[in-house]
Amino acid sequence: MTYLARRLVLFVVTLLLITVVTFLITHVLPGDVASMILGTRSNPETLAALRETLGLNQSLVVQYGHWMGRVLAGDLGASLVFKEPIVVLLGQKVAASALLVAMSLIFALLAAVPLGVWSAVHRDRWQDAVGSGLALAGISLPDFFWGIVLILFVARWLDWLPPSGYASPVENLPLALKYALLPSITLALSLMAHLTRMTRSAMLEVLGQDFIRVCRAKGLAEGAVILRHALRNAISPVLTVAGLQLGYLFGSIIVVESLFNFTGMGWLTYQALLNRDMPLLQATVIVIAAVVMLTNLVIDIVYTLLDPRVRLS
Repeated sequence: MTYLARRLVLFVVTLLLITVVTFLITHVLPGDVASMILGTRSNPETLAALRETLGLNQSLVVQYGHWMGRVLAGDLGASLVFKEPIVVLLGQKVAASALLVAMSLIFALLAAVPLGVWSAVHRDRWQDAVGSGLALAGISLPDFFWGIVLILFVARWLDWLPPSGYASPVENLPLALKYALLPSITLALSLMAHLTRMTRSAMLEVLGQDFIRVCRAKGLAEGAVILRHALRNAISPVLTVAGLQLGYLFGSIIVVESLFNFTGMGWLTYQALLNRDMPLLQATVIVIAAVVMLTNLVIDIVYTLLDPRVRLS
């Protein structure tokens, strides 16, 4: 409980610091909300009056306090580009990106864990060279490259899946899965490469420990030694790295969603940045940061269940 309490306090403090940084960065960028609302052809008197109405002439500390008060009350304002309440927009896009990230994480783990175990068991053999080579290719090449390859090969040439588009998972889940498959595989490839290397390293460390030699000396089947004893002890750091890599996923999701025209949180963040929609940009950054930290918190809790040494420490 003490460990969990510390993590919750750290979660709240970190999220508060992120709101401060996000607010300051969006106010350092050229232009302001008043200019976006009235446009570039507005006269100085009207622009000054609107800035006074919106409180933009006040100090940043006062503006931040008013803004945080509205955020805590659930009022994120309205998008300057989409002309809709930001809460409504986020509600529409969070589900899409959550589906994309969840599928990417599942695909990455399903591919990385067996490949990493396979490489570790056949250390310094051709199997290890193949696994390490695939991991190196996944790390070396950027996400947009894999996305273009998948669009040209799977969507255009084989015509198995649509090259782009989006469907709401709430309204039509099968169609949403169809549209999300290619972008989720694109996101999963780089993550799979990192997790493969981590799984291999963790398995090699565990396979060299004394209790593995004892298991083999007792005559246990090699499959039971690898899966029941070695993998069970090696999977904890892999899950931790997977949780930490969620930040990378949400960073890459902006590029991948724009490439596939998949209108989720990444696409919404890109549109906010492209059109300098400051209220929407603030909201999307904070929501993405909160989701990443909350997921890491859940991963830490699961880690304590898998490894009691964390609780004891």
